[in-house]
Amino acid sequence: MKKILIFLLMAVMILPSILLAQETKSKEFVIYRDKNSRDNHFIPSGWMGDYGDIKLNDQYTQNPQSGNTCLQFIYSAKKSQGQGWAGVYWQNPANNWGTKKGGFDLTGFNKLTFWARGEKGGEKIQKFMVGGIKGVYSDTMELEFGPVELTETWKQYTINLSGKDLTYISGGFCWVATEDMNPNGMTFYLDEIKFEYDPNLKPETKKPQNMPFYVYSDRGALTNHFIPSGWMGDWGDIKFDGGSTEDPYLGNSCIKIIYTGAMSQGARWAGIYWQNPANNWGTVDGGYDLSKATKLTFWARGAKGGERIEEFKIGGIMGEYSDSDSASIGPVVLNKEWTKYEIDLKGKDMSYIIGGFCWATNVDVNPEGATFYLDEIRYE
Repeated sequence: MKKILIFLLMAVMILPSILLAQETKSKEFVIYRDKNSRDNHFIPSGWMGDYGDIKLNDQYTQNPQSGNTCLQFIYSAKKSQGQGWAGVYWQNPANNWGTKKGGFDLTGFNKLTFWARGEKGGEKIQKFMVGGIKGVYSDTMELEFGPVELTETWKQYTINLSGKDLTYISGGFCWVATEDMNPNGMTFYLDEIKFEYDPNLKPETKKPQNMPFYVYSDRGALTNHFIPSGWMGDWGDIKFDGGSTEDPYLGNSCIKIIYTGAMSQGARWAGIYWQNPANNWGTVDGGYDLSKATKLTFWARGAKGGERIEEFKIGGIMGEYSDSDSASIGPVVLNKEWTKYEIDLKGKDMSYIIGGFCWATNVDVNPEGATFYLDEIRYE
């Protein structure tokens, strides 16, 4: 009789946990449903970059996807803070950049879904994101989704979170847009942002990318991959224009780089890595499987001719998530006319590349600085 009572007592204690786990998997965890909805979680408080370029109406009533309201964002792309990009994080608690204990344990969910549309169609979001807030209380995962070109009608998007550690998430959702992709600004709408569980969803695996695979084709092109975020050495000596119209090799724009050689940080050299995701020095699982590539080609020219770039490079970033290989050419003395260059990748392990492209030079070989141009950077 005593054994039966003990068994029943244990069953009473365990059953709620089992039911709770099942309930968690069947429930939604909503970020935004309607203005002042009790289901809402996280606060859109983390305004970033050119935050002065953003206007938010969190109770827009014209044509919501469902319910009575949706979110309207107006991004002016005026570069109010001089950044060239802007975005908003939904945080818990508000304005939490990893300095406060908060967030939610979202174990049991394996995807985030949301609805979005543009005012006209063609609006470009550089990335949507879940997690990624760093600090004393860091999120346990980070995942980017995009770029996305919005349509004029509502469309649902899904971010696959299968296999991700969701035990602590203070940055529930995020969007980032750039002036390059939206030079005239844009207006877009979001609705029904929520975490869900799908029993049939499997973890995503990196698939070999088809060739050609662009690092840069034109300003704001959705075919562009990697972000020129890894400024190195005397980074204060660099001016970067990703939309120069000064005699591009192909298309409407090219990249213009001015290196002053002023030794702002005292390093005597400078360079830029194109990374995925942005600012990834091997600390984030990102990158692409470029195993189908046998070469990287690009076009370059100097403003005067004679500018010397010590190295053009792919891969080589080390860290917890290191590039699988590296390859480079250099030094290269640029011509005044557009010239095609090639980095041979035959025999290289290109299965995991977060550092898609890189250049570096120094003041010793460019004592008066250097202005040069890049275009049509792509894997083939």
